[in-house]
Amino acid sequence: MELLPALEAAKIYHTNYVRNSRAIGVMWAVFTICFVIITVVVFIQPYWIGDSVNTPQAGYFGLFHYCIGNALTSELTCKGSVLDFASIPSPAFRTAMFFVGTSMLLIVGTMVCFSLFFFCNAGNVYRICAWMQLASAVLMVMGCMIYPDGWDSPEVKRMCGQRTNKYSLGNCTVRWAYILAIISILDALLLAFLSFTLGNRQDKLLPDDFEVEGAAAEG
Repeated sequence: MELLPALEAAKIYHTNYVRNSRAIGVMWAVFTICFVIITVVVFIQPYWIGDSVNTPQAGYFGLFHYCIGNALTSELTCKGSVLDFASIPSPAFRTAMFFVGTSMLLIVGTMVCFSLFFFCNAGNVYRICAWMQLASAVLMVMGCMIYPDGWDSPEVKRMCGQRTNKYSLGNCTVRWAYILAIISILDALLLAFLSFTLGNRQDKLLPDDFEVEGAAAEG
């Protein structure tokens, strides 16, 4: 039986719709993997703040690891471990590390959820990933906002000078890892929006006539 022109056009449109949705889904997955790499780098790298030409000492600070120069030998003395909270110079740094670390784990969990596409409804998986990415963005915001509260610690003042205070770096400067963390917030929000959109599109992948035929076949 020959297809009516309208029905044939609808099937062509549906084919293109599915193809475009899959292409966007692949792009979303690739950018999610890139975002995982970014959050891991942001969490690990100790380059959130650092020295400048006007600082008393050379050095740099991350979420948990930091290095400060020795005034006599000019060698950097490094301390801080993610497994040793006592070695982290400020409670604010510890709190920021918790939020950023949890954000990182949520994004890694999003990548693990890719395997659910083989077993569960794609629309539901996209929505789960969207909520995880949105939560990751919120946690990253909290980490970035809390981190400057620890700039008044003695170790930071030793490197940046006595003018350093909470939310005021004195002679020090913001380094690339902190900037990357802020950029990652926008990335997470965009990925969450795209994931919500893809989740809603999955409900429209089959036209009504296909669904009726499928229901009849199951009956």
